[in-house]
Amino acid sequence: MKTIASSFSYLVIAVLVITSFNACNDRVYEKVTYTANLPVYMDFDTFRKSVIKTNGRALENPGKIYFKDNYLFINEINEGIHVIDNANPSSPVDIAFIEVPGNMDMAIRNNILLADSYIDLVAIDISDPLNPVEVDRIQNAFPNVLPVLDYSFPVYGLDFTKGVITGWETKEITELIEKGSNYGKDMVVFDGLGAPSIGSSEVSISTGSTGVSGSMARFTVNDDYLYAVQNSSMKVFNISSTPGITTGQDVMLDRMVETIFPYDNKLFLGTTTGMVVYDLTSPATPTYLSSFNHINSCDPVVIEGNYAYVTLRAGTECNGFTNQLDVVDISSITNPFLVKSYPMFNPHGLGIDNHILFICDGDAGLKVYDATDPQEITQNQIAHFQDIKTFDVIPVNGLLMLIGSDGLYQYDYSNLDSLVLISQIPVAMP
Repeated sequence: MKTIASSFSYLVIAVLVITSFNACNDRVYEKVTYTANLPVYMDFDTFRKSVIKTNGRALENPGKIYFKDNYLFINEINEGIHVIDNANPSSPVDIAFIEVPGNMDMAIRNNILLADSYIDLVAIDISDPLNPVEVDRIQNAFPNVLPVLDYSFPVYGLDFTKGVITGWETKEITELIEKGSNYGKDMVVFDGLGAPSIGSSEVSISTGSTGVSGSMARFTVNDDYLYAVQNSSMKVFNISSTPGITTGQDVMLDRMVETIFPYDNKLFLGTTTGMVVYDLTSPATPTYLSSFNHINSCDPVVIEGNYAYVTLRAGTECNGFTNQLDVVDISSITNPFLVKSYPMFNPHGLGIDNHILFICDGDAGLKVYDATDPQEITQNQIAHFQDIKTFDVIPVNGLLMLIGSDGLYQYDYSNLDSLVLISQIPVAMP
């Protein structure tokens, strides 16, 4: 996420001088041409009728993952959600695809799938996964969320009244402007939503009302509430009745937030400048408890016992230059402190189950550690699978579900002396 002002170098192709003889000053105008991103719109009526179920389809650009009741849900970035029957992890079956334009994240409460669709929040009844039905929608739940673009060019002509913005068209723009003034000055805020609750031995995933999702997520459900982080705010939705979702008061943050992780009636927010903790004693109004700060970097968080595990990575929109794992002591939740940092290659998502720590280290693959001793984590590496481009994981009771740019991988880690790849769904070849 980032805010980008469209002030760029431009080519002056002609100069038109207009002299105004008044008591103020002369005005000089010039014609300029530059390349810009113009928004592509979908009208609101079409957009809000576009959630439909189709047959299962190949993975092409997979994003975040969510697991509940032996079903695995995989986001196809900006297009929708794959429904995978994972009752037999060694032979997963892609049974359906739910088209949800602009989707990036999801969470589930009971049989209701909650998903972002560009600017809206949609609720989909998945009691029968083969026949999903949209049952509720909060319009403009996430105002001004925009698809990612090539931000080496400015944005021109934003008009949020024309419809939902689904993409960009790169064109040359010519304007007549007063010399020295700004032009095409659209302020653009980029976001893509989501949520977590990573699998650990302390999290029930088969009999509870919610499932588990990856550490990169920005949606999470706790009791009757959905929490979604966007830019520098946390949005609160009462989902006790569906239909009938209501929007609560936004929690404004003093930093850009990236991920959200629920644990022990608290929310742990991964932000561009550190981990922030909120208390859910009053679930409608989360209350700030503490923060652990670091230099700018994207940082998903997972929790087990008295420790938070945070990955920081470089080369992202968070403007960070650090690749490392931080272990933070949270035994005193109002005073978290760093235990130790470990260098990494380019870590993304992570998960932990009964002290076994799984780290998606980008193009360096999946790394598995025994984190029993937080002072000796990298000295206790269990396994390293190098030939996978990794993004996020969900570890649940001996089953590791991993998503990356190459597709879905599932490992049996019930025997730590021999982690075994048991299935794979690859991405479709172009």
